[in-house]
Amino acid sequence: METIRHWIDNAPAAGADSDPTADVTNPATGEVTGQVTLASAQTVDQAVAAAKKAFPGWRDTSLSKRVQVLFRYRELLNQRKEELAALITAEHGKVLDDALGEVNRGLEVVEFACGIPHLLKGAYTENASTQVDVHSVRQPLGPVAIISPFNFPAMVPMWFFPIAIATGNTVVLKPSEKVPSAANWEAELWKEAGLPDGVFNVVHGGKESVDRLLEHPDIASVSFVGSTPIAQHVYRTGTAHGKRVQALGGAKNHMLVLPDADLDLAADNAINAGFGSAGERCMAISALVAVGEIADELVEKIAERARALRTGDGLRGCDMGPLVTSQHREKVAGYVDAGEREGATVVVDGRTGEFDADGSGFFLGPTLFDHVTPEMSIYTDEIFGPVLSVIRVDSYDEGLELINANPYGNGTAIFTNDGGAARRFQNEVTVGMIGVNVPIPVPMAYYSFGGWKNSLFGNSHAHGVEGVQFFTRGKVVTTRWANPSHGGINLGFPQND
Repeated sequence: METIRHWIDNAPAAGADSDPTADVTNPATGEVTGQVTLASAQTVDQAVAAAKKAFPGWRDTSLSKRVQVLFRYRELLNQRKEELAALITAEHGKVLDDALGEVNRGLEVVEFACGIPHLLKGAYTENASTQVDVHSVRQPLGPVAIISPFNFPAMVPMWFFPIAIATGNTVVLKPSEKVPSAANWEAELWKEAGLPDGVFNVVHGGKESVDRLLEHPDIASVSFVGSTPIAQHVYRTGTAHGKRVQALGGAKNHMLVLPDADLDLAADNAINAGFGSAGERCMAISALVAVGEIADELVEKIAERARALRTGDGLRGCDMGPLVTSQHREKVAGYVDAGEREGATVVVDGRTGEFDADGSGFFLGPTLFDHVTPEMSIYTDEIFGPVLSVIRVDSYDEGLELINANPYGNGTAIFTNDGGAARRFQNEVTVGMIGVNVPIPVPMAYYSFGGWKNSLFGNSHAHGVEGVQFFTRGKVVTTRWANPSHGGINLGFPQND
């Protein structure tokens, strides 16, 4: 059975003798496929020390040479992305096409980072004062930490590390212990691309390793994606220890469907956004808000499509794969039980059915609820599974009020053929990422990803220009080289002349 180790100084690392291990499981079969070593604080210290040692040399490496490494990494990743997608499917369970799509979206951030020389250009002002020039520069922070979730083992880390590395930082990545292999695969690819030792390190682990990264005096910043309670912990602990922190939390994404919408289009996209990756996406649509008399027809269209989905092993061309662990499968099934008890109408029940897989996988089929009300747990909580709830409202204003009252503000969508209504919605809704007839409005790499309210802690979103600013800090240099006339002693505050 394979043992998945840490990656420190461009080589596999066993870690401390006291480091425990955890099972790695194929969620489609229930089979234990490997053991991952979990980092103690001592092992985290080893990885941070490697990153700290590598930082001065990488910081001082020219932009031209940094970009050459990035371009080589981009080419290698593009050539071998099917390998990475297969690893993701084997450990996460999402279908192979979805895994490949994840890698391609991460690749976009690598391509964005290849343009780092332009993005790091400073400003210059000649003769700001008499014979005095002023210019600005942006410089890297130092060793930075990335703590990533199980649901996107490749894409979410790639929101951060290409930009961190391109701007001259060194990295310690702590992926989810449920899906560890993608991070090691990416580390080996960086080595093949020519990245120097210590610039990109991987430690596997749980709470002990996370807390050590948050407290470590040599870690300059922390980037996190996960649930809102953990995001709050990461933000509070990291900032209390003097670090920059961007902590992206949970979501309860709404899709508002107006009476004039194309209902077939809306139904297709409700299926795509509700059940893709078995609902294990922070941008999944989990609450569909139907306005007016369209609800009956829309629910029937969604139900018809949901019943036709094929759930099973992600390597068999199925539409939807399993949930990531048996524990998570039971948690999601518990929410379905609760929704039924609380009075919602179960239109499509994913707790029963046949699944196209061998063994005992962690399957729960597409589940559709109707007549959901805001006090039900299936509405208030982030379920993170293939459960779509339909809430009926009488008007656009009632739907908007419902969305804005929600404590999460990650993503939302409106389906309508009315441009005025769409424009009003994008202006009035208190959510960070908005789709108009687009159900999963994940921004391109040159824009930034991030929500509002309890979906983000810290001021910086992921990737894009905000990502460049997060991984650098500014200096302003004021210079006088001309031979000035000496004006003698003057203790007054300097003034421009």
